[in-house]
Amino acid sequence: MIKHQEGSDPGAVAYDAVHAARSRNVDVLLMDTAGRLHTKSNLMDELKKVYKIIAREMPGAPHEVLLVLDATTGQNALNQAKIFSEAVNVSGIALTKLDGTAKGGVVTAIVTEMAIPVKLIGIGEAMDDLRQFDPKDFIDALYGVNKDE
Repeated sequence: MIKHQEGSDPGAVAYDAVHAARSRNVDVLLMDTAGRLHTKSNLMDELKKVYKIIAREMPGAPHEVLLVLDATTGQNALNQAKIFSEAVNVSGIALTKLDGTAKGGVVTAIVTEMAIPVKLIGIGEAMDDLRQFDPKDFIDALYGVNKDE
């Protein structure tokens, strides 16, 4: 794990993480940029900077950029997807909080309008609750289709 003091430049953390991963011969580097609000231009500018630093320091990277969307967000999720996609090349969606009453139907608009695939779903808080997205299971749950019928 690579981290800096609170308030440090996120770009510097990204730079150090890429170099640490390379020097340690790590196959996978996960970087969490949580807390980026699409309505805060300074935070989106930081995200763009992190993305550029990763691409500069490791040509071809980042290989995957997942936008984590809360299933309870509703139509605002489409706006978030548009703004984040303008800032960085979003390659997939992780749809979380599907363990409650939210169904996450807004992702159908995102997939249709923006061609960003849903890759993961979160159905709880345990490690095993982050799962591969299965379109048939999602549609069945969205429309209340009983698997046992």
